Amino acid sequence: MGYGLESKVKEEMYELCERLFPICRSITGDGVRKTLQMLVEVYGNEINIHEVPTGTKVFDWTVPKEWNIKEAYIENSKGQRVIDFKKQ
Repeated sequence: MGYGLESKVKEEMYELCERLFPICRSITGDGVRKTLQMLVEVYGNEINIHEVPTGTKVFDWTVPKEWNIKEAYIENSKGQRVIDFKKQ
């Protein structure tokens, strides 16, 4: 019976990772919010989300400005896009 439960947990974790992987995120921005919201859906009240304003001092660090990628690409020498953020 233990094996079945372990297998189910592994499957659920893998599915969660599949949902989380495509999200574009850095230390700030919409991707982080979306990621945290998905984790709240899974773990419920075990997770509390707190937003901290840009410029807040935290020990020896300052919370940076938020940013979200709208467009990014790499072109080869012929001007063809070989990597395009919008087509992910």
